[in-house]
Amino acid sequence: MEWAPVPIELVRHLVASQHGDLADLELMEVGKGWDNVMYRLGDTLAVRLPTRAVAEPLIRSEQRWMAELGPHLPIPIPTPIRVGKPDHLYPWHWSIIEWFEGSAALYEPFEDPLLAASLLGEFVAALALPAPNNAPTNPYRGVALEERSAQTLEQLATFDGSVPEQVGLDLHEIETCWIDHLRTPPWSGVDRWVHGDLHPLNLIVRNGSLSAVIDFGDLTSGDPATDLFTAWTTFEGDSRQRFLDTACGGDEDMIRRGRAWALSMGIAYLANSTERNVLRPLGRRTIEAVLSEWRANT
Repeated sequence: MEWAPVPIELVRHLVASQHGDLADLELMEVGKGWDNVMYRLGDTLAVRLPTRAVAEPLIRSEQRWMAELGPHLPIPIPTPIRVGKPDHLYPWHWSIIEWFEGSAALYEPFEDPLLAASLLGEFVAALALPAPNNAPTNPYRGVALEERSAQTLEQLATFDGSVPEQVGLDLHEIETCWIDHLRTPPWSGVDRWVHGDLHPLNLIVRNGSLSAVIDFGDLTSGDPATDLFTAWTTFEGDSRQRFLDTACGGDEDMIRRGRAWALSMGIAYLANSTERNVLRPLGRRTIEAVLSEWRANT
């Protein structure tokens, strides 16, 4: 089965049949992404379930690695508390995780952006430990920029002004910027842990402060500069520089590769023209931020 709907009745069945002590807790759908659906379970828990086959290995990866990585990190992450198994009605593994109160940083600004930048920079630096040989791999994250290039240019070529956020962009300038960044020396160190999807929807803000980092489905190993892309999707001005200084000590090659990842991710967000894609405006802002910085440095 490549894809499956996950209605609330099915989730109730899965929880009751496998974790009966939680069956009486209130259940409510709270979010649906490209790969998973999330239901809140009572006041302190959530159920995270794949909606398509390609996502199940990502859930299994979270179940394998979150408990090991969590103690090393300065911000809470959603470590699975219970593990769910396939049954005759649902074909994939699933998780019960801690519920984090708050809103995504895409919708709620930080009260103190410099403090948030320092904290997220510390998180990225702490996560970027050498990864073991059996760490998960991901062909779309953590790889050398050259390996990301064909996909990035193909997505850029789809821009036709069919969505408002694409209108007015200089596609030749974007391509030139990307190609310039490809000249950056590649990562030559050991593979490091990489979150892989550190955009503002995966940063939780509570009472104005960064309180959790979620969605480790793209967790992988490789070039830690990948996670630096959040400097351009999440921060600006002094807070962006604070994040970069904290996360990588201001390493210029790391920053250039991180900026390239931001451009690639911005293009990806903007290439997806479906109405479900809430990241399109972020894609436009990210591309413009990268271009502005690149122009100033060339």
